[in-house]
Amino acid sequence: MNSLNPTERQLLRDFAAKVAEIAADPIQKERRDLWTRHNRLEKVGPLILCSPEGAWREILPHDSLTIKDPFWAEVEWELKALVRHFELLHDDRAIEPIIRIPNEIRDTGWGMKTPRRGTGDPTHAWKWEPPLKDPKDLSNLHFPEIVHDEEKANRNLEAVQDAIGDLIEVRLRGCSWWNPASVIGYFAELRGMDQLMVDLYDRPEWVHEAMAFFSEGMHRLIRQAESMNLLDLNNREHFVGSGGLGYTDELPALGFDGIHVRLKDTWGFAEAQEVSEISPHMHEEFCLQYQIPLLEEFGLNCYNCCEDISRKFAGIKKVPRLRRVSVSPFTDRRIAAEELQDRYVYSWKPNPVVVAGDYDPDHIRRIIRETLEITKGCVVEMILKDTHTVQGQPERLTVWTDICREEIVRARERH
Repeated sequence: MNSLNPTERQLLRDFAAKVAEIAADPIQKERRDLWTRHNRLEKVGPLILCSPEGAWREILPHDSLTIKDPFWAEVEWELKALVRHFELLHDDRAIEPIIRIPNEIRDTGWGMKTPRRGTGDPTHAWKWEPPLKDPKDLSNLHFPEIVHDEEKANRNLEAVQDAIGDLIEVRLRGCSWWNPASVIGYFAELRGMDQLMVDLYDRPEWVHEAMAFFSEGMHRLIRQAESMNLLDLNNREHFVGSGGLGYTDELPALGFDGIHVRLKDTWGFAEAQEVSEISPHMHEEFCLQYQIPLLEEFGLNCYNCCEDISRKFAGIKKVPRLRRVSVSPFTDRRIAAEELQDRYVYSWKPNPVVVAGDYDPDHIRRIIRETLEITKGCVVEMILKDTHTVQGQPERLTVWTDICREEIVRARERH
């Protein structure tokens, strides 16, 4: 990390001041309250959230940044992204006067590398070479362990606090695995998707052995993070599960001392995208029975991402303290509405092709109107994500959020 020159420092301070100004707008408190009540299963929505993800490359490309030092450029990007989100996307995201910087945390992995082949362009497809070729090679794996460079993390924290800490809060990010109870995902990466599907039939006992190994490894990893006090409360503006904000007054759990974050003080998450097409019975046998003990550790839980779960709700409802369920474009919306009703958050994910491909606002309106009718008895959030391009037209996302607002008002007036 290089030192900031006066011009760069002032740039960061100007944008930090802008973030603080946006966060002080009364609408942010309204949004925080709405998400808190929504996550309590009150019917205050539907709430809207737009997560540009890959489309940020078009909205705020890194080559447009002023600062060239990689560390400070990321700080610049984070601040500008908060401002840009507020200006461009008319959704229900609450902007907080906070910036979170990396905590220099990594894990040692499972003991095998997975080489990738591709062009090197992050927008292109790639293929990987699964290294777990023979079942007996399972014995060559080891459990991952956390490595934390605390000195470097604190040095980074102090540098950013010195630059903008009097304007907004600067925090270190804690361990917050996107998917701490994947298990099947780690196995699929090392074994390969095709071979894993064959293994489920040809050597199911070995698959159970492998799943038990990966489950134990993740148990050890998340408990190590807890013991090292590297967990992060994710009960505020945090993106939890595969969609939705984490605001809740149900976390942290009773007994929290304000310093040491426990697993039960946080949201957990699991999915099984790699085996979307297996039967409900196999999903319970090979996935859920290994995910549920991990999810028992967390205070509230989310389940599912992009896979079709139309036939799997009976098993998914066994997840302890399940609160949010992702309804992907591949899941039958009507079945999901019947299964979830007002007992879980119905986290609806429209197909991102509506803004990433052929663009037709009238088609977007029809889909949203239809979904609102299907889900009228549910606790609904509308999460546009996986938008890896908007064809260079960021205003498509603005239109999507505006149409959502219009159709929500129309549905309320109608009902």
